[in-house]
Amino acid sequence: MATLAQHQPAAARPQHWTQGNPSLEDLSHIPGDDGLPIVGNTFRMLADPPAFIRKMVATHGRVYRNRAFGGRVVSLIGADANELVLFDRNKIFSSEQGWGPILDKLFPRGLMLMDFDHHRVDRRALSIAFKPGPMRHYTGALNRGISERVEQWNNATVESYPAIKQLTLDLAADSFIGIPWGPEADEINRAFVDMVQASVAPVRQPLPFTQMRRGVKGRSYLIDFFTKETARRRAEGGGQDMFSQFANATRDDGELLPVDEVVDHMNFLMMAAHDTITSSATSLIWLLAKNPGWQDTLRDEVISVTGGPDGQGRARDVKYDELGQLDMVEMAFKEALRVVPPVPSIPRRALESFEFGGYEIPAGTPVGVSPHFVHHDEKYWDEPEKFDPLRFMPDKVKARHKYAWVPFGGGAHMCLGLHFAYMQVKVLMAQILQRYRIEIDEGVGEDWQAWPIPKPRDGLPVTFKPL
Repeated sequence: MATLAQHQPAAARPQHWTQGNPSLEDLSHIPGDDGLPIVGNTFRMLADPPAFIRKMVATHGRVYRNRAFGGRVVSLIGADANELVLFDRNKIFSSEQGWGPILDKLFPRGLMLMDFDHHRVDRRALSIAFKPGPMRHYTGALNRGISERVEQWNNATVESYPAIKQLTLDLAADSFIGIPWGPEADEINRAFVDMVQASVAPVRQPLPFTQMRRGVKGRSYLIDFFTKETARRRAEGGGQDMFSQFANATRDDGELLPVDEVVDHMNFLMMAAHDTITSSATSLIWLLAKNPGWQDTLRDEVISVTGGPDGQGRARDVKYDELGQLDMVEMAFKEALRVVPPVPSIPRRALESFEFGGYEIPAGTPVGVSPHFVHHDEKYWDEPEKFDPLRFMPDKVKARHKYAWVPFGGGAHMCLGLHFAYMQVKVLMAQILQRYRIEIDEGVGEDWQAWPIPKPRDGLPVTFKPL
C-alpha cells in the first residue's frame, strides 16, 4: 500500500500535505459500526463517550472503525496504541490534520496544529516562557491571586468548577498577560470564553446570533489586542509574564517570531491551559473531598514544607524552590489526571499506511487514541476506579507501561505547559489545605460531562470549612 508520502521523508512533506480520507470500502476489513444514516454514532458518543468506547471495544476489539461528526475514524485502544500514535517514532501521524477540523477556525497555528520541523522550531522558541526565571515570577503571581480568591471561600459552599474557571481566567490575566484584574481583563476573558465555546459549537459557520459568530468576534478582539501589545512589549523589552516572553521569543536563527504567530500561539496556549487546568483542579478537589484521609495526608505535607499558617492564621505562600518537595500533592494530582483526564481522546491523521493490531490502516485515515479508556484499563491498573495516589510511587511508575498514563499527551507534542499546570495546582492546594477542610455531600459530582473537556454537571458544590 505504498503512497506518495512513503517516498518522502516526513520533514520534506508540505506543512499542509493532504490525501483524501479513505472510503468505507478501504476500511471494510476493520471491524466497526457506521451507526445511523447521516449522523452515524454521533449522538451515541455524545451521550456517554466512555461507555460508547467500552462497548465498541467489547464488541469489535481494540482496533475498530466508527463514523461520527461527518467522518470515519479508526480508534486504536491501549498503551501500545498510545505509544505508536503519540510518540510517533516514524513521523507518520499529523496532529495538525487531526485537531484541525475542530480548532483551526478559531485557534489556527497553535502548537497542536503544527507538525514535524515547524512544530519543533516554534516549540523550542516558546519554551523560553517556562524557564526558571519566568516560572519564579508565575509562582509569586499565582500565590497572590489564589490566596486572595481562596480567602473569600471561608466557611462557604462554593460551586467549585465555575469558581475555579473564573479564577484561572483571572490568573491568566496576571501570569499569562501581565495586566491587573479589572475591566480590560474582563473583556479579554469574555472574548476568550466565546472562542473556546465556539470551537465545539455544532454550527460551524459564523451566522448571526450563533456561538461561532461570537467566537469569531472574540478572536478578532484578541488579535487586535495581542498585536498591539506585541509591538509595545518588543519596544519596551523585559517583562516576566508569559506573553512578554512569547513576544520576545526567537527561533534558532535569532529571528523574532512573526507577530501574527506570536498572537496565534498566545491565543492557543491560553485555551489549552485554561479549560484543562479548570477540569483537572476540579477533579482533584472532588476526589480529595471524597477521600478525607488523603486530604489529611496532603495537608500534613503542605504544612511540613511551608511551615503552616503564620501567627495571624494566614496561609503561607509556597515558594518556587519548595514546589519540588510537595511529592504527595503531585502524586494526588497525577491520580486525579488518571481518573479524569482533561483530554479524554486525542485525534491524529495517518500520512502513511501502517499496521497495528493485525490490521493494515491506509494513508489518510483519521485515527484516535483514548487516554480515558487506558487510564481505567485493568490491564494496567489494579482497581482502576479507586483513588490511590500511591500508584505514582517511583517503583510502580517504572514497572508500568510508559504510555498507560498520558494526560499530557506524549512524544513531540507533549504539553508544553505541563510544569505550569503542576505549579498552579500545587499552589492552589497549598492555599486551600492550610485554611480549610473540603467537605462534600453524598452524590455530589458523580455525573460528569465527558466531552470535549470533562466537567461536573452539577458544578461540584463543596464546602470549605475553616480548620
